[in-house]
Amino acid sequence: MTSSPAVSDKPIGIAVIGAGYWGPNLVRNFQGSTAFRLRWLCDLDVERARRVLGDYSTVQVTDDLDTVLADDAVQAVAIATPAGTHLPVALAALRAGKHVLVEKPLAATYDEGRQLVEEADRRGLTLMCDHTYCYTPAVLRIRELLHAGELGELHYLDSVRINLGLVQRDIDVIWDLAPHDLSILDFVLPPGVAPVAVAAHGVDGIGAGRSCVAYLTLALNSGAIAHIHVNWLSPVKIRTAIIGGSKRTLVWDDLNPSQRLAIFDRGVDVATPDELGAEERHDMLVSYRSGDMVAPALTEREALRTMVEEYARAIRTGSPALTDGRSGLRVLQILQAASHSLTKGGVMVDLEGESER
Repeated sequence: MTSSPAVSDKPIGIAVIGAGYWGPNLVRNFQGSTAFRLRWLCDLDVERARRVLGDYSTVQVTDDLDTVLADDAVQAVAIATPAGTHLPVALAALRAGKHVLVEKPLAATYDEGRQLVEEADRRGLTLMCDHTYCYTPAVLRIRELLHAGELGELHYLDSVRINLGLVQRDIDVIWDLAPHDLSILDFVLPPGVAPVAVAAHGVDGIGAGRSCVAYLTLALNSGAIAHIHVNWLSPVKIRTAIIGGSKRTLVWDDLNPSQRLAIFDRGVDVATPDELGAEERHDMLVSYRSGDMVAPALTEREALRTMVEEYARAIRTGSPALTDGRSGLRVLQILQAASHSLTKGGVMVDLEGESER
């Protein structure tokens, strides 16, 4: 394995590749970070890149990736180009000795994502996936609670991400919206708990040529279940998740800024037969628990700013980012298996077998 380039305490020189939909958000956050110094914005449309930076920016603009990668002052890049270009652009950056941040999804296929992870490992470089939702205050708190066992043993996760959205021309609703929910699932699950299989059902009610409404069901190795609903055709926008455990249930409403999280000490308790008397064994074994609801206080902070800080930390310490390349690869594995399930009429597809396809 090649050792990674030394990074001093000085700001890390970075280039943003792509000035389209997401690139300007990265530009703004890297410019606002003391950990980075933005040196280049690279885009095939140079005029668009200049408009993103404004008239008085000292950041250099180019449409030539090789020029950016040849600059020794650039130690890291952030890639915000279409998923189909992630492999060649990220591979070129890694081979030039640059740390790499890639907008979701990590790559267009599981095999391409694996190539990026292996290349970064060989060169001792940071490879991070920009799973932005994972860095929201709400999701960071959910991760904290689940990892600490505050909800008890995980029973289920039910997530809804629907809106009257932009129907994509090249991908279905699963590849467009589900990466958010799958990256969150990967991020918050307690250690040792992971998906092992997925089934996907989708419909194309408008003749778009791809699924516009879809449901994913994931089996976890702990016996728990996760269910994800994604939809481009809903007249209302909903972003919610319910996570049920043996002790408590958590409700996340991302569109409710006054109460994004609510934790309910309400649920179902089941008595085992040996805990009951002879006469009681003929009665219901289920009892209902109705306790308090707590809404944890969250400090509102832009998720991208937290993500940028995590990228800097990973580069400086050499330790994996919270959403490293492997987390991006796990999301790709599920997406690819879900696509396979769709073509097979919604059968449950084993994830381990899918990674070997």
